[in-house]
Amino acid sequence: MPERTIAVIRQGYDDSEGLDTGVSDALLRRVGDGSLPETFRISAPGRVVAFGRQDRVSPEFGHATELARRHGFAPVIRLPGGRAAVFHEQTISFSWTMPDPDPVRGIRHRFAETGALVTAALARIGITASVGEIPGEYCPGEFSVNHDGSIKLAGIGQRLTKGAVHVGGVLVVGDAASIREVLVPVYGALDIEWDPSTVGALDDVLSGVDVSTTADALIDALAGVATVMQSTLDAETLDLAETLAPAHTA
Repeated sequence: MPERTIAVIRQGYDDSEGLDTGVSDALLRRVGDGSLPETFRISAPGRVVAFGRQDRVSPEFGHATELARRHGFAPVIRLPGGRAAVFHEQTISFSWTMPDPDPVRGIRHRFAETGALVTAALARIGITASVGEIPGEYCPGEFSVNHDGSIKLAGIGQRLTKGAVHVGGVLVVGDAASIREVLVPVYGALDIEWDPSTVGALDDVLSGVDVSTTADALIDALAGVATVMQSTLDAETLDLAETLAPAHTA
């Protein structure tokens, strides 16, 4: 049995007021100070557009958030870097919070490890995927997960703090059309060049795939690299998340 033990939490919260992102922020702080162990959380934050730091400095940021609202998506401020990403009912939000006394040194290793985890999980449900950026993809990144070099299925980002790191991502299971519909005007307002045809979902590749099965596959893949321990969010972490949530609203 692997020596590494990871607490797995399958709890999500309404992120329209930043609470789900606040939970990720609270976990990062509490893992960093040694209060909690390494934790992998799968959540469903609802319909949100998660904006990054670079988006916030755009002169059209306010307009972009209003466009997101008009399309039925709450704007929030994401924990990791990157450009605006979309979450909805047919996406999986995952956050892997790891203790690390020197988080800067392991950045590329953690990206690679997480990309490998996602591709291994997809292989379990019959989807071939690889790690690498597609030209013109939304929220671009070297460690994006794609299918056949043509559609992006998942994005991965990191946020570092003293003693810990948060590796977060979104895996699109279905309804890629909703992502395109909201990102076309939002990216237009932010003056981001991209190709909407690169937006994809697992059900574009494999008919009938669903969120629950995909989440199970992620946890099964995680069990291949560590001992997984089912857990729940404790009251102290949730209380901290509620105080942090306002900082993640747009």
